[in-house]
Amino acid sequence: MRFSIIHEAQMVDTTRANEQQVFRDVVEQSVFAEEMGFDVIWAVEHTALSQYAHMSAPETFLAYLAGRTSRIGIGHGVVCLPPAMNHPVKVAERIAMLDILSGGRVHFGMGKGGTQQEAGTFGYDLAELPPMIDESMYLIPKILRDGEVEHDGRFVKIPRRPIHPSPVQDPHPPLYMACTRADTLATAGSRGIGALVLGFAGPDDIAAKNAVYREAFRNRSAEDQVGFRPTEHLAALCPALVLNNRDTARRIGLRGQRFFVESLGHWYSGGPKPDIEDLDAGDSIEALTRHKEETVAWLSGEPIAVGGHHTETFEVAQDAYGTPEDCIRHVQRLADAGADEILFLFQMGGIPHELIMETIRNIGEQVIPHFRASALMPA
Repeated sequence: MRFSIIHEAQMVDTTRANEQQVFRDVVEQSVFAEEMGFDVIWAVEHTALSQYAHMSAPETFLAYLAGRTSRIGIGHGVVCLPPAMNHPVKVAERIAMLDILSGGRVHFGMGKGGTQQEAGTFGYDLAELPPMIDESMYLIPKILRDGEVEHDGRFVKIPRRPIHPSPVQDPHPPLYMACTRADTLATAGSRGIGALVLGFAGPDDIAAKNAVYREAFRNRSAEDQVGFRPTEHLAALCPALVLNNRDTARRIGLRGQRFFVESLGHWYSGGPKPDIEDLDAGDSIEALTRHKEETVAWLSGEPIAVGGHHTETFEVAQDAYGTPEDCIRHVQRLADAGADEILFLFQMGGIPHELIMETIRNIGEQVIPHFRASALMPA
C-alpha cells in the first residue's frame, strides 16, 4: 500500500499574497510528508480555474520539490496532453529531465483536463480532445525509450529528431491515466497502465471500479499496451482531515469538502461560485444534502452526485474526517476494495495549513505505521 498526497493548490483568497503563501505551504507540507513516511507527492495540472486549482505549472513545482527532498516519489497527476498545451516532445524532455534530477523518482500520469474553460484557453473544444490525447499518450513513451522521434500522425507531425535527455528509469517511468468513469478504468486496464481514480468515490464505488480495471488489465492485448512497462496499480482519492479532536476534524473537513465540490461545480458544470461561509458540520452536511439528487460537478467527464458518501457519520468511517482511528478504518475499507495507493487530499479551500500539518503528522505517526506493521505480520 502506498500513501500519497495530491495537491491542487486550492484557495479561497486569490490575492497575490495568499496565492504565494499557499504554494509555500504546499512545499512545506510536501517536505514534511517525506519526513513522515509518505510515498509520493502528486500534483495536478489545471489552467484558468480560479479558487479550484492554481497548480498550473506542476513541472516547475515538482522540479523544485525534487530538489528539496531525497526519497519521496514525484508524481504528475496528471500532465494534460492537448498538443498546443503540452507538445509530446516537450513532455518527454521534461519528464526525462525530472527523472534524472530526482534520481529516478518520477511517476508519470496522463490525461486531457476536464473543462471547456481549460480546453478553450488553448483553442480546443473539450469534446474533440480524446483522439489527440490518445495519440500523444502512445507517442511519448516511445520518445522516452528511443531517444528520438519521427511521427506523422493525425494531430502531431514531427520530422526525425534526436530528443534529449533520456530518463533514469528504463525504458521510462511508470505510466498512469486519470480515471473516474468505469469506461476510463477499462481503458487504463486495457492499455496496461496505472489508474488514478480522481473522483470522490467511497469504498463500494472503488470496489466496483477496481473489478473493471483488473479484468481489463488481465485481458489486455499487446497492441493496446501504452508504453513498455506494464503497471497494474489503482490509486484512490481520499479527502481527509485527521486530528485528535473528531468534532473539529468533522466541522472543518466537511467545510473544506463543501468548498471543493462547489468550486468544482462552478467550473465543470456552470454552477455558482463556492460559498465561503464558515458553517458547522451539521450545516455543511445540510448544504451537501440539498444537492443529493442533482449532479453538481464533472471530474474528467464523470458526473459526481453528492450523496451518502459525503454525509455518513464517522462511526462508519466513510470519510476520513476524524481521528487517526477513524482514518485507519476508512483506509482499510479502501484497501479491501482493491486500492493499491491512497491519494490523500488535504488542501481543500479554507482548511488551515497548521491543521494539514497536524494531519500529515497523525497519518505519518499512526496510520502509515499501522499498515506497514500489518504488511510485515505473517498471515
